[in-house]
Amino acid sequence: MKLFGRTTSFNVQKVLWLLEELSVNYEHVELGGRFGGLDDKDFIKLNPMKKVPVLIDGNKSVWESHTILRYLATCYGNENWYPACPYERSLSERWLDWSQTVFQPAFMGTFWGYYRKPENKRDMEAVNRDLDTCINCLQVIEEQLKQSEYLAGKNISLADIVVGAVIYRLVSQGLSLELPDLVNRWYDKLSKRPGYIKWVMSDFTELKAREDF
Repeated sequence: MKLFGRTTSFNVQKVLWLLEELSVNYEHVELGGRFGGLDDKDFIKLNPMKKVPVLIDGNKSVWESHTILRYLATCYGNENWYPACPYERSLSERWLDWSQTVFQPAFMGTFWGYYRKPENKRDMEAVNRDLDTCINCLQVIEEQLKQSEYLAGKNISLADIVVGAVIYRLVSQGLSLELPDLVNRWYDKLSKRPGYIKWVMSDFTELKAREDF
């Protein structure tokens, strides 16, 4: 198994974290960003979208981070990661969709508008609008954590992978933001997991004020 993608991409980090959780043997190849390679003909054959992450498993190529997560959980995880029951599976999958369509875009608005911009080019009005959305999202997470230890139940799941991967960078980019109590407690639990420490809580300072990738 091989995973292509730069480690400063939090979409790549999601997959790397899950690979560690599943104890899957794999080779990681840095690609994209300062490593380049996205326009190479051989890579385009693997992913015509020219984006990372891309997972190679045997002769199969899988792209789009959340699709890769589902693939890995199905092939290499147990019932905690990908339940056989469609309803039980939906308890985590709904968070994958929500994160991708609501939480992640708002976070990316703050990250690209604030962290990835030189100070003199920041539109703080737009950044604060996205930050407000992120704060609202954190309240949604807080309400969910009143019902269960993790987002989809008593065990960690793909829901925690996709939402948790956003939290570290959201609170570490320099904006004024305080996590709600239960979110902070949940985040603290994630922050003790080896895969989260290794891949998500990693240095991303090379991206500061950098607009080109």
